[in-house]
Amino acid sequence: MVAVFKERLKEVNPVYIKFNTLQTLQINLGNQCNLSCRHCHVGASPQGEKVMDQSVMGKIIGFLDRQQGITLDITGGCPELSPHFRFLIDATDHLQSRRIVRSNLVIMTERSMEWLPEFYHRHNLVITASLPCYMEENVDRQRGTGVYSRSIAALKLLNGLGYGTERELNLVYNPGGDFMPGSQKELEAAYKAEMLECHGIVFNHLYTITNAPIGRFREYLESKGAYDRYLNLLATSFNPGAAGNIMCRTLVSVDWKGFLYNCDFNQAIGLPITGENGGILKIDDLEEAARSGNELFLAQHCYCCTAGEGSSCTGALA
Repeated sequence: MVAVFKERLKEVNPVYIKFNTLQTLQINLGNQCNLSCRHCHVGASPQGEKVMDQSVMGKIIGFLDRQQGITLDITGGCPELSPHFRFLIDATDHLQSRRIVRSNLVIMTERSMEWLPEFYHRHNLVITASLPCYMEENVDRQRGTGVYSRSIAALKLLNGLGYGTERELNLVYNPGGDFMPGSQKELEAAYKAEMLECHGIVFNHLYTITNAPIGRFREYLESKGAYDRYLNLLATSFNPGAAGNIMCRTLVSVDWKGFLYNCDFNQAIGLPITGENGGILKIDDLEEAARSGNELFLAQHCYCCTAGEGSSCTGALA
């Protein structure tokens, strides 16, 4: 029987179940994507119909104008497919904030999207890109045939513009099955050696992210009768040293409609932040949602963030 995650966290330190201070605003532009990856927790695909409109973006921009210095983390789906992606980037150029685009790389090789690398560079965007393995067979099995070669082509385009040297380029590893990532430090060294030797590619950091047992990955686990075993693996690998650094203590996630969540995983399973009256908080309520001391909304899938070295949108925590 797996212990309730919230109680496990509280035993380590009661402060860990409460919000600290807002450092990152992560916005999910919708579930449109040019890929249909096996591990995708939001179920993104070319058939995705959820699209954040400019009115929601306008409220996000207004908040960032008032709260300078907060990192803007842009994700999806494939965020670049949003019809308002360029509007959002243009409208936040004046902010003195770090702006991250979470890219699947392959989008840069799609017809009519060739403008993207130059656009990233011109607007000084940080690129955090999915590359779940440095081996072609593993990537294509998880993400689709031909994805690896197209990802390599995109990385070469980015390197040609100074990404990996003058501009920040990070890669993201996630396991190809129901197991946990290895050492982030060791995997980063292996990735860098392989990418440089085989393709002449450089990048800044590798982030390891543990697969959350939700969305398509949960469906995969349940199809092979492995959900309980995987959740137990995460729970027995609980690391108190990672517990205090979980990203939901400093991050708020915004969905395509403007509703607020403690993280993108909670967004995927429909576990929103609610106010004192029980109502779901929206972008207009961001100051209330990000109040220091607010109790976090936690569930069993949160074990993925404290297992082993810990896991977050910026990699290992411990």
